[in-house]
Amino acid sequence: MSPTTTRGPALALMWIWIGAGLFLIALAGSAFIIPELRPLHLLQALIYVAIIVLARRNSTWGYGAGITIAVFWNAFSLFVTHLMQAGLGELWSLFRTGHVKRPDTLMVLVGGIGHFILIVACLAAIFHRDADNKRWWKFAGGGVLVLAYFALIVAVARPR
Repeated sequence: MSPTTTRGPALALMWIWIGAGLFLIALAGSAFIIPELRPLHLLQALIYVAIIVLARRNSTWGYGAGITIAVFWNAFSLFVTHLMQAGLGELWSLFRTGHVKRPDTLMVLVGGIGHFILIVACLAAIFHRDADNKRWWKFAGGGVLVLAYFALIVAVARPR
């Protein structure tokens, strides 16, 4: 049995760790800045821990969850709240002046970058699997489960 059948492609796994880790840093930073978000961000962090564990096991469920949550969150941040664009503005302000007015918005940008890395890494990992091992229904199932969990934690733990 080759190492990729039990652990997934090593390079893709490393990038999954980096992408998920960047998002976890963004969650921690945001929770530090805005204490009301701590319960929600703690529960949200469990998603990324699960993705890392499942990716280590070369699980199609984990790859589906990783891509789905990353695409959903980035799409929401780019097209609905526009916070990622505001984060770029904060980054530009940091480079120009050395100061940031809204560090929480900068954390959105860090999380978005982590998600872009997570999307590419999960795609690379899923396409390195054997054709009969891809099991697209598991990929879709991971996506459905992560969105259901995300909706539940937002309903229960979002700041009022």
